[in-house]
Amino acid sequence: RVTLLELMMAEVSDKNLVTSEEMNVLVRNADFLAGCFQEKCGAVLKLTAAADAQDEEALVTIRLLDVLCEMTSNNSQLEHLQAVPGLLETAIDTLRLTHLAGKQAVNIFTATHAVTEQEEISHPAVGFKSHLIRLIGNLCYKNKENQDKV
Repeated sequence: RVTLLELMMAEVSDKNLVTSEEMNVLVRNADFLAGCFQEKCGAVLKLTAAADAQDEEALVTIRLLDVLCEMTSNNSQLEHLQAVPGLLETAIDTLRLTHLAGKQAVNIFTATHAVTEQEEISHPAVGFKSHLIRLIGNLCYKNKENQDKV
């Protein structure tokens, strides 16, 4: 699943090579991806325990967030994703929970806290909070209703 999401990420990121037919497929799949993220977002919180550093569900959720961030950076998919019910609320709630989890244990969600003794830890969740903030910002871009919710 992670590999499939990485392939989707490459397709979405490469805006010049995506045909209109491929873009339509990606837009149709946007609802599915958003729904998967909404269901699985809590799995990332398990990563605060050192034993779960390679939890597959959490890795899939991190990749889903990356793909959603990239999709919301593209104007043709942005409006569709802005209207997905509950996506913005889920992103905000997940941001709150990761912030609290980072305060209660070693904060693996931000790069500034992932450095010990001048060596960076290559944890898969590093940058998760910044990607949540990016998704929230993208969902609020030129959308008064979502801005009011935040």
